[in-house]
Amino acid sequence: MAAFNKLGSLLRHSALTSSASAGSSPAMFNAARLMSTKLFVGGLSWNTNDDSLREAFTSFGDVTEARVINDRESGRSRGFGFVSFANGDDAKSAMDAMDGKELEGRSIRVNFANERPPGNRGGGGYGGGGGYGNQGGYGGQY
Repeated sequence: MAAFNKLGSLLRHSALTSSASAGSSPAMFNAARLMSTKLFVGGLSWNTNDDSLREAFTSFGDVTEARVINDRESGRSRGFGFVSFANGDDAKSAMDAMDGKELEGRSIRVNFANERPPGNRGGGGYGGGGGYGNQGGYGGQY
C-alpha cells in the first residue's frame, strides 16, 4: 500500500510541476488523486475515536486504517483524522458520500489527504530559532 501512496504522490508532484507546460495537467492531477487511498476527515466531534471513525466509513469498502489525531499534551482530539482504504475507488466513493455529512452531531469535511513534504515541519523547538530573521532561540543562526 505504501508503494501506491508513493506512486500517487509522484504523479501529483509531476502534474503540479508540469502544469505550466501541458494543457491536460488538471486531468492528470485528477487521475493521480483517484489513485489515492487516504482521506482527510475534518470537523470531527471531540467524542469521535478511531473505532467510531472506522465504523462510519466501513460501508464504502475495506478500511485499512482509521485514526483520529490527538493533541500530544492534553490527549484530546484535535478535531481531525485520516481514513485509509485498500483501494482508491472506495476512497473516492467515501469522500463523495461523506463530505458535508453529519457524524456524531458535527458536519464533517472529507478530502483526499495531501502528503506532507519531507523535511522541517515547523513547530519551533530547539532547532527552530525565534525572533526576527531566525535570530535567537536555541540553535538559530546568530
